[in-house]
Amino acid sequence: MKTPVRILIHGSSGRMGQALLRLSKQPDSGCVVVATVARRVALCVIDGVPQFAASELASVPDFDVAIDFSLPEGFDAILALCLARKRALVSGTTGLSPAQQAALAAASTQIALTWASNFSLGVAVLHDLVERAAVLLQGWDCDIVESHHTRKQDAPSGTALTLGSAAAQAGAQPHYASIRAGDIIGEHLVQFTAAGERIELVHRASNRDIFAHGALHVAQRVYAKPAGRYRVGELLG
Repeated sequence: MKTPVRILIHGSSGRMGQALLRLSKQPDSGCVVVATVARRVALCVIDGVPQFAASELASVPDFDVAIDFSLPEGFDAILALCLARKRALVSGTTGLSPAQQAALAAASTQIALTWASNFSLGVAVLHDLVERAAVLLQGWDCDIVESHHTRKQDAPSGTALTLGSAAAQAGAQPHYASIRAGDIIGEHLVQFTAAGERIELVHRASNRDIFAHGALHVAQRVYAKPAGRYRVGELLG
């Protein structure tokens, strides 16, 4: 039987942290949570998992990979810990500053890591399809329409911008539109249009657990990789 990957969850009090905790307990998760870290903790141990406050980060037990869904102000500390212990990092923390993005790039020369604005495996495939379409459809109009719930404040979404970056690197000039309505979890439509024809590439999320499942999937694959920065799409197999 394969030995479970030892996971440290950084940002465990958030929605993603809680989903990671819940899904990692499933028999087929392939992971075991050795500790969690949150800004504040009320108990030292919950359901057998040690809980650490952010100020106690240096005291966490050994782990194979840290999964970070926190805030930009907490990112530097978890990156430094992974570098100090030579452990892999999987991060979905958004809003990183240019300096933090530069630190992430520098860290990839020493440890294996993945940073993504969206850990859906389907979105990873969509990213590759968009890139391929943009290469083949030079001169076509490219429009990205993203839809989310009314509480989402940033627009365009980070995922839309990532898809647009993929299209732009392949020669397209993406335009964006954002919809905020109801309780939509997330929909991304990338449309390529020319005279008389149109191609639509779309991904719809109907359950937020897909993002936690994706992060656990990536963690199981990236921790054993040599130092480098890996996209989610490179770790699908």
